[in-house]
Amino acid sequence: RLVESGGDRVQAGGSLRLSCAASGRTFKNYGAGWFRQAPGRERELVASINWSGATTHYAESVKGRFDISRDNTNNLLFLQMNTLKPEDTAVYYCAAGWGHGRSRPLDSAEFDAWGQGTQVTVTS
Repeated sequence: RLVESGGDRVQAGGSLRLSCAASGRTFKNYGAGWFRQAPGRERELVASINWSGATTHYAESVKGRFDISRDNTNNLLFLQMNTLKPEDTAVYYCAAGWGHGRSRPLDSAEFDAWGQGTQVTVTS
């Protein structure tokens, strides 16, 4: 089970930190990531991290502004979002997929579990 928190309404240029609490699986065996879906648009993978936290991947639209990290001891995943823009407005979903021992993060098609989502709204 994946449960997100931290979504909020913020002005452009502001920051938010999303958290995801994982339970029911050995979190360190799984690659993890954050997806987002805006109204009328497809869900997109914005950031992913391998099982150990050693490697990450970002969508071009968020590179340099977002930072994904994980705490395997406490089964937590984070997304630090800085310099937010109105186009970052979306529902953000935590996701996971089997990835133990894999050096690179998962591709979007390799995730098989998602949380319920948390709303992020960025106003101009």
